[in-house]
Amino acid sequence: MRQKKGMSSSTGELAWKALAGIMLVNGTLGVFAPRFLIRSLGIKPEIEPGMIYVFRMFGIRTLFLAVDLFRLPNQRGRSLREGVLVHGTDMTAAVTGAALGQLPWRQGLMVAGVSFLNTALAIASARAYRNRP
Repeated sequence: MRQKKGMSSSTGELAWKALAGIMLVNGTLGVFAPRFLIRSLGIKPEIEPGMIYVFRMFGIRTLFLAVDLFRLPNQRGRSLREGVLVHGTDMTAAVTGAALGQLPWRQGLMVAGVSFLNTALAIASARAYRNRP
């Protein structure tokens, strides 16, 4: 029996678990250590204290998305397909912010790189879950 073209189930499993792991780390840092992440972007949270709120808001969003991948296996396919849009939007926002001078260029590309990796993992995972809810 020939295997279907495309991604194997085990590769898809590895991809969503890697994605969830990255999201758990980044989400936790966003909620509990936003100043660390803000400084890594070359921004001083003492000068831009509103950034703390933004990082906590996106941190909790990211944590919920990651936990859902583990907690709701029957909806994992849908979550991964939605993740492609979420991470792709994050990547676009980072590149746009850097291009407009709202983020230092180097740090903007770093954030875009992480979002690109997340987008690629979401695409790989979603392909493996193509025929599942």
